[in-house]
Amino acid sequence: MDVIVRGKNFDVTEALKDHVTRKLSKMEKLFDHHEVTAHAMLTVEKERQIIEVTVPMEGLLLRGEEASPDMYASVDRVVDKLERQLTKYKARIKPRHTSHTHSDVNNFESNDLVRRKTFPRKPMTVDEALMQMDLLGHDFFAFTNGETETINVVYRRQDGRYGLLEPG
Repeated sequence: MDVIVRGKNFDVTEALKDHVTRKLSKMEKLFDHHEVTAHAMLTVEKERQIIEVTVPMEGLLLRGEEASPDMYASVDRVVDKLERQLTKYKARIKPRHTSHTHSDVNNFESNDLVRRKTFPRKPMTVDEALMQMDLLGHDFFAFTNGETETINVVYRRQDGRYGLLEPG
């Protein structure tokens, strides 16, 4: 497993980089010998030490974020979270060979646009999209519907159930 560690608002020490790399590398056994790269962004905001980790895989994006007053504690907690996500995913889905491509979102000029995200263009079922949304811990998830070949959005309703947005 390759681990890329970056710092925002501070310089990452070698000891901290080694800690992040060592902790994330312990997850390597869960990836069934697939070569993956984990991206860790460490941020300091006032008294919060934040780590955000993303691990793109075939048809899946593991993502975890944790914050605490201590960066080492944040690292430990995010690794636990990612391990739970991956274990949950493996328990639900049989391994399958899928391919997906990432494409850049069209350039969008706006002063209000503060973040850009891409999502896999691999067609999936609504159930797979719901599972991906739950694994990421998000309230919505955009995906390409494998049945209609259109972009859809699943979302969590306030009553705890789910909704689906489809083009009309």
